[in-house]
Amino acid sequence: MPLRRHVPFLKAVLLHSITAFGGPQAHFGMMQRTFVHLRKDVTDEELLDFNSFCNILPGASSTQVLTLIGYKRGGVSLATLTLIIWILPACLLMGLLSFLVEFISTANTTNHIFTYIQPMAIGFLIYAAYQAFAITIKNTITIAIVITVASLIFFFFKFPWIFPLLILVSGLITNISSRRIPQKNFVLKKIKWSNLWLFALVFVVSGIISETARKGQWNNNLRKPINLFENTYRMGSFVFGGGQVLIPMMESQFSERQQQNNFTTRNPNAIIIDKEFFYTGAGIVRAIPGPVFSIAAFTGGLALKDNSIIFQLFGIIVGSIAIFLPSALLVLFFYPIWHNLKKHAPVYRALEGINAAVVGIMIGSSIYMLNDISFSTNNSISVLNVLTILGTFLLLKFTKLASPIIVLLCLLLGIVTGHFA
Repeated sequence: MPLRRHVPFLKAVLLHSITAFGGPQAHFGMMQRTFVHLRKDVTDEELLDFNSFCNILPGASSTQVLTLIGYKRGGVSLATLTLIIWILPACLLMGLLSFLVEFISTANTTNHIFTYIQPMAIGFLIYAAYQAFAITIKNTITIAIVITVASLIFFFFKFPWIFPLLILVSGLITNISSRRIPQKNFVLKKIKWSNLWLFALVFVVSGIISETARKGQWNNNLRKPINLFENTYRMGSFVFGGGQVLIPMMESQFSERQQQNNFTTRNPNAIIIDKEFFYTGAGIVRAIPGPVFSIAAFTGGLALKDNSIIFQLFGIIVGSIAIFLPSALLVLFFYPIWHNLKKHAPVYRALEGINAAVVGIMIGSSIYMLNDISFSTNNSISVLNVLTILGTFLLLKFTKLASPIIVLLCLLLGIVTGHFA
């Protein structure tokens, strides 16, 4: 891969990684703005297809979508570089926090600078839904799917199974009739199912070694990194619903168990993270740019902090690799299979429903996220929240302003209003 011709793209990825606030919902809108409308690395249809595919898979969906953009431009090598550049800033920040967390009070983690990030994220999401709606919704059945999915997402947003379930059911609905899109005769490429073996092999081998180390009571310097990798890789392999699901899963694995009296008796060498420290990290990871999954760098550092500084640094690396590796393996090795399967008429028909479901998820998520924002009072914050949502949407629709500029404007607004609060 001639790297030089991809340098502008990688610079755009780096800029995206340090300005992508607001979680995966906002990330999609920012990617659409940067990589579709400004840079034209992919089309609207391709980005929506990537997003639909990644919402079916477990793992970090916004990370997987961005990785696929790199894959489309330059294959596996560029996809790997894209992934590394995207996760590096957030993992470095969260890794550093694992050294500083003891000196940070939870009460001091909130800052006025982030006041309008959530409204901005909703503005990005509404814009993405608006764009996707115009491309995807073309008949009565897709309109019905959008309305139904948006309603269900609003009421069941906190349940991680709702996302893949609605996507799969919507794909089945548009597959009921074969008249509109009949199967055509063509030669399908051979599907290399062996590409998924690496994902399964890492999962099984790490599980066996981790359990052997636990039962054999291996030395802590060897056992703990092995257990940390297995625990984090397993969570990265099974989590649906993004960081909002990963965080409580990690809390249960690393913090909640310390309150169970019989657990420490059964497994006295288990990795345990102080709950107050974990809550501090869970709060801060939502306020920094980049993927929420970067909290694994924080938990990895804390998991090995009692050994030495070198081991703590090693824990940050292990946690970062283990949480993102399943997402990367699944998306890079399964997407060629998915791309091939789309040539089947039943899969192509299913895509119509899947894309409609994704639009419904965007709309439902936007409405649900409004619950976390103040609109009920007549104070300036409520007014500015509304103006931030509306202003973000209008800037995206009617100007060519880059996403990072909009983010900086919202951060500046938080600083200015916080100063006069």
